[in-house]
Amino acid sequence: MSNTKQTLVILGSTGSVGQSTLKVVQLHPEKYQVVGLTANTNVADMFEQCQQFKPNTVVMADPQSAQELSSKLAQHGLSDIAVESGADALNQLAAMSSATTVMSAIVGAAGLEPTLAAVRAGKRVLIANKEPLVMTGDLFMREAKASGATILPIDSEHNAIFQCLPDDQSQRTVNKIHLTASGGPFRGRPWSELRDITPDQACAHPNWSMGRKISVDSATMMNKGLELIEAAALFQIPASKVDILIHPQSIIHSMVEYVDGSFLAQLGAPDMCIPIAHALAWPDRIQSGAETLDLAAIARLDFQTPDMANLPCLRLAREAADTGNSAPAVLNSANEIAVDAFLQGKIRFTDIAKVVEDTLSVMPESTVNDLENVLNIDNEARRIAGASLESRLI
Repeated sequence: MSNTKQTLVILGSTGSVGQSTLKVVQLHPEKYQVVGLTANTNVADMFEQCQQFKPNTVVMADPQSAQELSSKLAQHGLSDIAVESGADALNQLAAMSSATTVMSAIVGAAGLEPTLAAVRAGKRVLIANKEPLVMTGDLFMREAKASGATILPIDSEHNAIFQCLPDDQSQRTVNKIHLTASGGPFRGRPWSELRDITPDQACAHPNWSMGRKISVDSATMMNKGLELIEAAALFQIPASKVDILIHPQSIIHSMVEYVDGSFLAQLGAPDMCIPIAHALAWPDRIQSGAETLDLAAIARLDFQTPDMANLPCLRLAREAADTGNSAPAVLNSANEIAVDAFLQGKIRFTDIAKVVEDTLSVMPESTVNDLENVLNIDNEARRIAGASLESRLI
């Protein structure tokens, strides 16, 4: 990589991945310059980030948050930072000409359009949100190829796979990809016993620090199902060649099995700063600020196959991956609706899988042709999921 600074836009800078990205950037001010930040409504954290990193432009989701932030910045002599709001401003920031690199860390389908905008602009896109690839699959990768964008995965599992693949990323010698999963906070417990789990219990992940939505997905194992779909799209490999292994220690982040019987694995502490630093610096390496492993202290690494009969969300994701076409987008949309309802205390933990299954059974399969088509599928799936919720409200 050249000595020229990377100019960086972070989509979702106040979230968990966004904050970890800024930690890594802070360690290397000579290498990275933050030119754009975005957030939903978290004015307090965004104000602090503006004070420290002084981006050129900030985009908030709604006009009220943008106005509040703009007033606060003006009071502290930072009125030269442009503050905008809304989806159009978000997409424009993702594609801004002065940015070389875009960190895509907006959780959920809300991250789809700005991530695609960055891809279409030919950026170096560090993709932490699963939804663009889950919802659009091959369409997303075709857009990247057409624009010359570089796609670098941030999810620890996909980043591990990326590091373990051949230099040319060719799949001809790859026999299988093995995604590892901690098993979440309820590993080994029967699904039938989880009916009265609270949002706080579901968000208490044993190894990783994540946002609440992703933490719930980890607890249901839907997160791993979405990662399976993402891996197939990102690495252009059939979903049938992606396996999942429960690995409670979260030390091996994923493995690639080759046709000669060799396995390559990437190991590291469960700290998102590691894959973020890898992608920021690729093909070089930089300090991430994470602790190094003490393998002697860890002493053992355990693995087991997931019990699909006891993990309905993972089973549904595998079925959606095998079905293809619109099924992964429907799965994702219904899951977002169900998880949000659970976090608000409207439905029970075990009802998440039921809402997703209801939606998949009602929604007809269709081909994913373009972005408009994907957004229509997303809207209809959310409507059907919302109707399913009504019969399950606590």
